[in-house]
Amino acid sequence: MYELQVEGMSCGHCVGAVTRSVKEVDAAATVEVDLAAQKIKVQSTATLADIAAAVEDAGYPVKNSAA
Repeated sequence: MYELQVEGMSCGHCVGAVTRSVKEVDAAATVEVDLAAQKIKVQSTATLADIAAAVEDAGYPVKNSAA
């Protein structure tokens, strides 16, 4: 399980965009988004670096991440 601090998420569209970006890397990934805390939790077989890069490519800066 990865936890990432993600800036710029404020609405359902943001949740969808972040979720889609992760699923493009790993279609089987599970993604939990906490808008209030600006965090996402991801269960995936992809690397943390690949997940973070996908989120960044979607336009949401990753400020902190941990496995």
